[in-house]
Amino acid sequence: MGSRTHKAGVARLLESYAAIPPDAPVRLAKRTSNLFRPRTAAPPQGLDVSGLDGVLEIDPVNRTADVQGMCTYERLVDATLDHGLMPLVVPQLRTITLGGAVSGLGIESTSFRNGLPHESVLELDILTGAGDIVTARPDGEHADLFETFPNSYGSLGYATRLRIELEPIAPYVALTHVRLDTLDDLAQTIADVVDQRAFAGAPVDFVDGVAFSPDEAYLTLGRGVDEVSKTSDYTGAGIYYRSIAERPTDSLTSHDYLWRWDTDWFWCSQAFGAQHPVIRRMWPARYRRSDVYHRLVGLEDHWHLAARLDRMRGRPARERVVQDVEVPVGRLADFLRWFDAKVGMRPVWLCPLRLREPGGPGSARTWPAYPLRPGETYVNVGFWGTVPIAADARDGDVNRAIEAAVASHDGHKSLYSDTYYDEPTFDRLYGGASRVAVQRRYDPERRLTGLYEKVVARP
Repeated sequence: MGSRTHKAGVARLLESYAAIPPDAPVRLAKRTSNLFRPRTAAPPQGLDVSGLDGVLEIDPVNRTADVQGMCTYERLVDATLDHGLMPLVVPQLRTITLGGAVSGLGIESTSFRNGLPHESVLELDILTGAGDIVTARPDGEHADLFETFPNSYGSLGYATRLRIELEPIAPYVALTHVRLDTLDDLAQTIADVVDQRAFAGAPVDFVDGVAFSPDEAYLTLGRGVDEVSKTSDYTGAGIYYRSIAERPTDSLTSHDYLWRWDTDWFWCSQAFGAQHPVIRRMWPARYRRSDVYHRLVGLEDHWHLAARLDRMRGRPARERVVQDVEVPVGRLADFLRWFDAKVGMRPVWLCPLRLREPGGPGSARTWPAYPLRPGETYVNVGFWGTVPIAADARDGDVNRAIEAAVASHDGHKSLYSDTYYDEPTFDRLYGGASRVAVQRRYDPERRLTGLYEKVVARP
């Protein structure tokens, strides 16, 4: 894709922005989403981003990529793997866009050494609320927008182009699944692996894990290798998350490793019957992927078929509990004990992360809208499903309790799903003063919906 095509895409975007009435909400005119929070009906006019979904250039010498904001990681990875390279962090789901991962955060098994996707951005072009395209970099005229843009979810603008760093990736990833029988051992092992970037004397390039129960958790430690005797395939009958407890070692192609979670949407495909052997054989492989399951969830949100069946069967209503939270590794065991006692969902996904320190200890950049402490190891805890609503409770009570528990364990939660904070608490946790200052500069007429209004559920 060339610069002329990109300019045409930006021109269409600007035309569509100009056509939106000043009092109308500004939203992307796109069909897919990886968000789980409630959304109002799409406005009749939206931002035309149809020409902003490609890879502009891969520079294998300098290990950078110029990518349009609506380019999916699936398309980006296909381009970088041809050069033996990968983005520094590749979120788990194929249809997450680069612009979405930067403005809405993302995480994966390289985050213990590479941080979050926005930390590998060298510069980005942003459509602001004032209708301008500005190029933001870590230093210079628009550094304030650069550092506040991550975790802004479109409230400060939309990325049209991003230049990111890349790193080498070997053709294969060799995996070791290490079982931990106590939550304290689990937390300590994570801390040690992150600090040493090694386990049992072997280097570690990738780290994540799954806790199946309080006394059965696994860390999956990956290492890039040039040759393997055999690789596994979890896009067919095999199911990746089950293999973690079934085999101590494994090997995947790098491509299959990066998308190992997408085929079954971690373990959530089970809700649609896609893990039943008979249904799996009939379910076309091309439709066993996260975006298909997400559309099925959207149909349920619209028609409430499962909820109606539950009512007919006399079952209690259920609350959606779909969250990713970060807690310091030193508080992980306590948080999981609280979670098991009060929520009880399993499995949960575990992924360690640290702010990236490209110049050595103490050189990490902080990000106002998602403030993490430099030098501190955090663990992302991901849990996705529903729980019954107790007779004396209301929908949202479990999510509210999780928010309080995360705060009491010195953590943060992502904002892609249901959020209930009051506004003062929200602004304290997510850099309210910085966001307001940047919004005043780049969106003086308040064309874009504020972050709190975008992400917090109304009672």
